[in-house]
Amino acid sequence: MKAIVFDGPGRIALRDSPEPTLVDATDALVRVTLAGICGTDLHVVAGHFHGVEPGAVVGHEFVGDVVAVGAGVRNIKVGDHVVASDFSACGRCRSCDRGDHWECPERAFFGAGASFGPPLSGAQAELVRAPFADTTLSKVPAGVSDEAAILVSDNLATGWAAIERGRLEAGETVAIIGGGAVGQLTSLAAQAAGAAAVVVVEPSELRRDFARANGALAADPMGARDLLGKLTDGEGADVVVEAVGASATLSSAFDLVRKRGRVVSVGAHAAEEWPLPLARCFANEITLTFAIGDSIRLRPRLFALIRSGVLDPTVVVQERLTMDQVLVGYRKLSERQILKAVIDPRR
Repeated sequence: MKAIVFDGPGRIALRDSPEPTLVDATDALVRVTLAGICGTDLHVVAGHFHGVEPGAVVGHEFVGDVVAVGAGVRNIKVGDHVVASDFSACGRCRSCDRGDHWECPERAFFGAGASFGPPLSGAQAELVRAPFADTTLSKVPAGVSDEAAILVSDNLATGWAAIERGRLEAGETVAIIGGGAVGQLTSLAAQAAGAAAVVVVEPSELRRDFARANGALAADPMGARDLLGKLTDGEGADVVVEAVGASATLSSAFDLVRKRGRVVSVGAHAAEEWPLPLARCFANEITLTFAIGDSIRLRPRLFALIRSGVLDPTVVVQERLTMDQVLVGYRKLSERQILKAVIDPRR
């Protein structure tokens, strides 16, 4: 089958790769009809995550048709049109019972090596094996397009998790550091949840313009504090979401948050350590927390918001690619020319 594979740090290639097979009774095989390129994939390709071997299929977002299921799969059937979470979870442990699927001891993340569990072949391919299919997969409901579903699988779930973890209350002010796909979808989630104002902090003028066109205010990093000061009588944002995944941007969040405010980081961090501004956090009673999107838990809610027209995550999709065009898509994403690209392996 055709697949996009890791070819060493900083390199990917379109190659013929062995087709996956059913391994466990709870597996399903999915013929991919749409895959996504995500900012996390840039970290994978750059070599920031361990255990990604040359030849490994990359990517963790996909929609497709089920072509085979194991004997233990009960709710997913051959022929179902499904979307996957970006990671698998068993659906039966204590963490899964609590809705904390990311903390499942049997979690595996598609296409990211061994950084988040056992290596699991990725989604930028014609065929994908989905472990624990009854939990990992969900049927795409009527009224939800494939592009919307693929964003629910990761980027929108991450944005919603950020607002949820930040305990946003109606009428509060939100600052979002990073205007990539996750940052822009966090902005839409905050608006849907009742934020009085959302400020997207982003160095790219193109991305600032996109944020303004989709209901937010925007500022470059140097001007963010002044804008938030004008909006909040000098206090700062109630909630600051760091959506980049870098130590410097996480540090900058503490310059934007008000006293007793909340900082939420949803960027994919690879650094082992980071200097917390401890005295400031203590004196100002600042809450710092991290969140990872849990599509398995959030899918029903997000599907309902999409079907009702409250949210349209597809506004971030700016490139629709064939497999032969994927390398160009990665380059454009890394150079901040686009927010989101999707791939149709059938083309």
